[in-house]
Amino acid sequence: MNIAQTGVILYTREYQKTLDFYQTIFKLKTLYRKPTLTCFNFHGSYLMIEQDEEVNLNQGDPKGRDKFCVRFNVPDVREACKSLEKHKVAFSYYEHDWGTIAQFRDPDGNLVGIRSSKEHEEDLSSNN
Repeated sequence: MNIAQTGVILYTREYQKTLDFYQTIFKLKTLYRKPTLTCFNFHGSYLMIEQDEEVNLNQGDPKGRDKFCVRFNVPDVREACKSLEKHKVAFSYYEHDWGTIAQFRDPDGNLVGIRSSKEHEEDLSSNN
């Protein structure tokens, strides 16, 4: 798999508090913002703080809810999925308005994602 960049995504229900925490404690530079996510320079990688999809639920944390994702940006998500297929890794492929991704689990059950590096670069350049 041809990797262009790596990142970590933290899913949070306390979006603004989490942003404030990482900006205040670590003085991370903002790369770009969208309505429900902020991407920081993570010293050679990126840290994305993203509002949890289940933020509007009026219940406690659902069991098994993912709180983070290790992300690999690649030139071509479909091509990268061929490597997953070759290694018999089950994955889900998505085309969102903000980008193309595939998600899968590592052997320990952690969420791993791949995203189009071109779309990530477009997000970076639109912030400047």
